[in-house]
Amino acid sequence: MYNSDYIVIKALEDGVNVIGLTRGADTRFHHSEKLDRGEVLIAQFTEHTSAIKVRGKALIQTNHGEIHSEGKK
Repeated sequence: MYNSDYIVIKALEDGVNVIGLTRGADTRFHHSEKLDRGEVLIAQFTEHTSAIKVRGKALIQTNHGEIHSEGKK
């Protein structure tokens, strides 16, 4: 059974990209969202999603804790 934990991503700037990556022999992008400052996305790992990439300045909350991603400098 796959981990069905949720993560919360809150954009701290405009244009934060959230990209879902597939599970399996070939890792591929399967979904993407663009968030503006203040927008929140609740995402879940599923049988199809093995990784989530966040590009831009955001607050990411998981059951393991919180992390801040960095924006472009």
